[in-house]
Amino acid sequence: MKAPNGKTLMKQQQVGAIIIGGEHPGLGIARSLGRRGIPICVIDDQHSVSQFSKYVTRVVRVKDLRDEHKTVESVLEVGQRYGLKGWVLFPTRDETVAAFSRNRDRLAKFFRVTTAGWETVRWAWDKKNTYDLAEELGLPVPHTYNPRTERELADLYSRLPLALKPAVKENFFYATGAKAWRADTPDQLNELFRKAAQQIRPEEILIQEIIPGDGQRQYSYCAFFRDGEALSTLVAKRLRQHPREFGRAATYVETIEHPEVEELSERFLRAIDYYGLVELEFKQDPRDGQFKLLDVNARTWGFHSIGLPAGVDFPYLLYADQVGKPVDRCRARAGVGWLRAVTDFPTAAADLWAGELSLGAYWRSLRHTRAESVFCLQDPLPSAAEVLMLPYLVTKKYFAKSGGKSEIQAADDREEADLTARGSVK
Repeated sequence: MKAPNGKTLMKQQQVGAIIIGGEHPGLGIARSLGRRGIPICVIDDQHSVSQFSKYVTRVVRVKDLRDEHKTVESVLEVGQRYGLKGWVLFPTRDETVAAFSRNRDRLAKFFRVTTAGWETVRWAWDKKNTYDLAEELGLPVPHTYNPRTERELADLYSRLPLALKPAVKENFFYATGAKAWRADTPDQLNELFRKAAQQIRPEEILIQEIIPGDGQRQYSYCAFFRDGEALSTLVAKRLRQHPREFGRAATYVETIEHPEVEELSERFLRAIDYYGLVELEFKQDPRDGQFKLLDVNARTWGFHSIGLPAGVDFPYLLYADQVGKPVDRCRARAGVGWLRAVTDFPTAAADLWAGELSLGAYWRSLRHTRAESVFCLQDPLPSAAEVLMLPYLVTKKYFAKSGGKSEIQAADDREEADLTARGSVK
């Protein structure tokens, strides 16, 4: 029997997974679980590559996944409409994590909820909370300031250059399309503060020191964490990203061994009694050698599909735990690479041209690559669809938000969009 979209109807008695957000992180979840015969439903508010995967059983489009109330109502309505009671929820965006966390009790009456409660998630959601707790625990963090008025900025002029970033990432990103802004002069700092204050509350505006170096000094600790310990772990180094300084996303990462990053991460996660999949991002400061905590992502992260070839199938571990199956302890092996080709090829070309990357290092990274964000020989349609959808994806992701940006940031995003588009040309 076929569904309206031509795909086989799901077995009602089997516990499946509901993935909210079908971009490449969601596709990685679908492939992890779908290969094991687990039915997959993707809920999205836009066209995405996951809808073309052979592992996805049903795709449901809804109007809005940014608003908390609408997100919860939509997910519950879809679950009730298609009889998905008891299915496992996999959010892929921070705003969805917050919505599920704050409405966990309600959602848990119908679904298996993989998101921790708000008493835990709030420490990852708001960077002010993250940095305050990290300092209490003795974890290094960048010097961060929270001026409430433009007059207070004068005290920071001597510390320039500085980064202006949001305490709550989603509020700022959807208004501006930026992860952070750089200010090199007092005038720039004042201007960017005014622009930020037009989009988010002053309480959410953070001014932070810029740690020297690019993505090669950035590290990620990834884990399935439960009951105060990591049941699975992976540490990765971000070898290429774009933009180079304030990397919006990694384009090539590689697994490594790093006990210090693990110890710092697990100290933080134990303190908040974390449950689920998580990524903590650090940057090593060349001035003092310390690994400083930048961000905590309480969900699957962009390159989580590196886990399977490295020996840690993160989505399945979480699914198995939710349905009561045994979860084996595992640890990722070092030297496994993950690539997002559509952005890495032009990023690598730019780095080669600038002398920031050697041909030998680039070739070695390709030899170590065992996972690509979208391309898969066993499931080829999503990668073909990504190329065909590039104009839609670039427009949706970058140009729709450019109205509230500074000229510097808008130009930077246009450059990234151009790099992405050029990366699709054979």
